[in-house]
Amino acid sequence: MPELPEVETIRVQLEPRLRGRTVLDAGSHASAKFTPAVEAAGAGIGPVRRRGKYLVVGLDDGRELIVHLGMTGRLAVESAPDLRHSHLRAWWRLDDGAVLTFHDIRRFGRLHVVEAGCYRTVPTLHQLGPEPFSDQFTAESLWRALGASTRRVKTQLLSQRPVAGVGNIYADEALWLASVNPAARTVSRARAAALAEAIRAALASGLKHGGTTLRDYVTPEGGSGSNQHHLHCYGQAGRPCPRCGAELRRRLVDARGTTWCPRCQRR
Repeated sequence: MPELPEVETIRVQLEPRLRGRTVLDAGSHASAKFTPAVEAAGAGIGPVRRRGKYLVVGLDDGRELIVHLGMTGRLAVESAPDLRHSHLRAWWRLDDGAVLTFHDIRRFGRLHVVEAGCYRTVPTLHQLGPEPFSDQFTAESLWRALGASTRRVKTQLLSQRPVAGVGNIYADEALWLASVNPAARTVSRARAAALAEAIRAALASGLKHGGTTLRDYVTPEGGSGSNQHHLHCYGQAGRPCPRCGAELRRRLVDARGTTWCPRCQRR
């Protein structure tokens, strides 16, 4: 699933292509997950923002088009797309002749059109924690958020409540960087401070390298990220830990595949 670095890379590439354009027409797959696409027809496009893993496309009538890419969603601006493609879930024809398309093989993505800033009908977006590079995300805020639950620390990160935008890849990376065991249920204040910095560092690496392409993630311009070549821990089970040399291991943590170092990340 695209995480913050991938979604931000998509946003940066899409905004100059979309901002100032008008949606002349729109269409979608029959599923209610995608039919909100047609509600944007006739609206002008304003700023394209990101919140956590969501793209938030401002419309000039006071509404926003919310896009969640799911696991395999891909947005692209095309000149002559095949509107009958089996994986096309939504499309928007723009006033410059281009078409914004949303392909999603597994159909886990979702679209919403809401009044700007009113996210109660999008519960996960409504309840997101602070952005990791904002002043609201601090060592103290993370420590307090993690301490409010007895769930495993990785599971809490994936919930998006302590901090927005972290998924499986960057959670494994951050926990390894901070030497925090992903299955731990408590984290000291000092470890929380290290983890807050590690979350920013892991995400910053993803942003610097255009995201992590393992299988499905492709940018709107058709490119791939390169952060997969800079991962320390995620997907590296069986290889030596870059820090201590112990063999990295893989296990399930609350049904999520997780890689960690049994020596560096002891409980």
